[in-house]
Amino acid sequence: MMSQTKPVITAARKSPALLFYQIRNDYRCRRECIRVMNSHRCPVVLVHGWKSHPGIWNRLVPRLREDQIPVWNFDHTQEDNTRIEIIAGRLSEYIDQMREETGCCGQIDMVCHSMGTCIARYMLEAQGGVGDGEVRQLIGIGPPNHGSALAELFNHPDHGPGIIKKLSGIFVPDGYVPQSDVIVQQFRPGSKTMMALQAAGLRTDISYRIICAANPTADPGFFPPFDGKTWEQSADGSWQMTLAGDGIVATSESCLSGAGLDVLPSDAGMLAGNPGQYCHILLPRTPEVVERIFAYLRDPGTRPHRICP
Repeated sequence: MMSQTKPVITAARKSPALLFYQIRNDYRCRRECIRVMNSHRCPVVLVHGWKSHPGIWNRLVPRLREDQIPVWNFDHTQEDNTRIEIIAGRLSEYIDQMREETGCCGQIDMVCHSMGTCIARYMLEAQGGVGDGEVRQLIGIGPPNHGSALAELFNHPDHGPGIIKKLSGIFVPDGYVPQSDVIVQQFRPGSKTMMALQAAGLRTDISYRIICAANPTADPGFFPPFDGKTWEQSADGSWQMTLAGDGIVATSESCLSGAGLDVLPSDAGMLAGNPGQYCHILLPRTPEVVERIFAYLRDPGTRPHRICP
């Protein structure tokens, strides 16, 4: 008896129900894309930083929703002590999932804090996640784009214990042991992860914006654990403290050649009364930072204060 083979369903032989389902989805996708393109309101993917959480965006999200900008808030709190390439892969999966759920197939913007910027960059640059032209701009807030001096200092036999003690309960948990922290080891300057990210290079189809903070008035209240300064490693490997940083990340660690750069506050007088609002931990909630992000999202043609050398 001859075996029967199942017929191949070609476009011409699809059932009416299946054709209706695909046409409906294609229509929904096109309609959403047209709406987004006409309104210039691209969905915004938010990526929080190390040992942080999606709630850090609680000042930005209401503003976005008021302006009818779709918000995709990526949560990687469950990925604690997971390698950056794994988190980056999950970010790519999350974006695909949100596209499927919302039917949006147009461009997106990405707004990231601290380490979250490097997660997004690793996905986009090292892993090639998200197709060409699909990301309009990436806005990084206080990102350690070249690795973190603090990550290196945490492991330093002389400096490490004292620095960790000063930051306990503020930036690191009590009893913190950096040697067992996978992410911190990956964010040491010169690590294989940082070298891979630098070797990949920036994508030419994406506009990069860097938002940093500094302490021009040398106010110790800017970041009290370090008397308002930020640790920085110089080119010769020596350590120094600078006012050009947010207490955790120095501006030199954030800069990407050719990227737009905003160093806030734009007016030093804005530090008066509440200088601590510009420290690294609070940057996503700082009113001037929120306004700057919002300006870029509403008009990608907004000129940055300067360009990274």
